[in-house]
Amino acid sequence: MLGSTRIEGSVALVTGANRGIGRAIAEALLERGAEKVYATARDPKTLAALQERYGSRVVVLRLDVTDADQVAEAARAATDVDLLFNNAGAGLTKPVTEIAYPEWQAVVDVNLTGTFLCAQAAFRVMAAQDPRGGRIINNGSISAHVPRPQAIAYNATKHAVTGITKSLSLEGRAFDIACGQIDIGNAATEMTERMSGGVLQADGSLAPEPTMDVGNVGRAVAYMASLPLDANVQTMTVMATKMPFVGRG
Repeated sequence: MLGSTRIEGSVALVTGANRGIGRAIAEALLERGAEKVYATARDPKTLAALQERYGSRVVVLRLDVTDADQVAEAARAATDVDLLFNNAGAGLTKPVTEIAYPEWQAVVDVNLTGTFLCAQAAFRVMAAQDPRGGRIINNGSISAHVPRPQAIAYNATKHAVTGITKSLSLEGRAFDIACGQIDIGNAATEMTERMSGGVLQADGSLAPEPTMDVGNVGRAVAYMASLPLDANVQTMTVMATKMPFVGRG
C-alpha cells in the first residue's frame, strides 16, 4: 500500500517546499524515514515551521530556481542528494491576446528553465557520487495532457516538462538515474482554494471543481521514491476523482 511506503536513509531536495504540494512532499518523505530533506524556497523564513517540526533532518536553502547561480550554490551544498522533487512552479490565467511578454517569460523561467536547471544540477551530483545514481521526480500537471482555457503559458511549459522528464529518463540510463513525473489534478492547496467558487471551463462557463487532500500526492511521490533504481514510475496521474479531466470540455 502507498501509505506504508518507507524510504529510510534517502536524502532529498524539494524545491518550493514552503507550501502546498512541495510542503506535503517534504513532510511525506520525512514521515517515511528520509534521513535528510533539503527544503528550498525563495524566502528561507517561510520554511521555519518545517524545520522546527523536523529539526536537523531539514536543511533550509534559499533558492530561486530561475537563478542559475543560486541553483549551482544549492547543488554545492547538497552533494549527497539521491532524490530531487522538482516542484517550484508558477501559473498565469489570461486570454492569449492579453498576455504581455514579461508575463509569458516569467512562467517559462520558473516552470521550464527552473525545472531544467535544477534537474541538470541534480543529474551532475547523482552521476558523480559513489555509489552513483539517484531519482528525479518532476511535478508536471494534468495540463501537460489536457489544457485549461486561457492558460497558454502554463499549459505550454507543463507540456515541455514532460519532454524534460523523458529526456532525463533516457540520458539517465547510463548513470543509474531514474526520472519520472507526477501529474496532479486539483490537490487542495492555497492555489486551488478558488476552485470552490468556480473555474473557467472549455465551454466558457464557470463551474466549481472537486479537490482532493494534498496528502494523497505525498503518498504517491513517496511510493515513486521508494522503488529501487532498476524500476521507475515514468508517469503517474493523481487527481480528484470527480474533477473534469477525463472528458474535459
